[in-house]
Amino acid sequence: MRQDERRRFATALEDARRAAYPPGEYVGQESFMSAGEIRELARRARIGADTSVLDVCCGVAGPGRLITAETGCRYLGVDYSASALQVARALGGDVAGRFEQARVPPLPDGRFDVVLLLETMLAFADKAVLLAAVARALRPGGRFACTVEEGRPLTGSERAAMPDADTVWLIELAELEALLAGAGLRVTWQQDCTAAHHATASALLRSLMARSDHLAGHLGRQAVVELITSHQLWSDWLGRGRVRKFALVAEPR
Repeated sequence: MRQDERRRFATALEDARRAAYPPGEYVGQESFMSAGEIRELARRARIGADTSVLDVCCGVAGPGRLITAETGCRYLGVDYSASALQVARALGGDVAGRFEQARVPPLPDGRFDVVLLLETMLAFADKAVLLAAVARALRPGGRFACTVEEGRPLTGSERAAMPDADTVWLIELAELEALLAGAGLRVTWQQDCTAAHHATASALLRSLMARSDHLAGHLGRQAVVELITSHQLWSDWLGRGRVRKFALVAEPR
């Protein structure tokens, strides 16, 4: 998705996304995570009022805004999309926090107590370079809190079926743990989110299909077809275990 499209997509999809989540679980996220999962990951990463947090690939920063509002942490959200950051700033209101436009890696200068990477590790083909940059950005005793789509790399036919397949780079858990170890990090907490994210992906699919004509008027028919196709694939893959989803926290060894 081009960076100038993010605001248009976020606005058009707001109702469909909100309808797909149980009451209170939608907080502006562009992902399969629920508000409860976001809070739990923040708790496991020990985010509090004195915590400096770098949110990598924050998008419109729904999770980041929630964490900042509820913990009072010192927050910096980074994303390449200027239009996504415009949405994040507009929706942030009185919530303290800063946003910067940047392509990552590298990560911004400075060191942080927590680095967040929510629902976007998938987009990085070279995860070793990414994780090395994360490790360098952590202060001593820092925490890396992320989600990961786990599984074998996509086959040729799977890549042909998936829209924007150049942003879909699965990794098996053993390989991820090895890459984390190579960056000097070890997993200290892990949770399997597969069943919950399958349910969310399926609910989002139904919500998008129910609003497809309305959405096509705002986004174009092809964009809606691609959204529905990608959600069909994620629902299928998560449902039959082709892909598993994990939340985890890793810390320096």
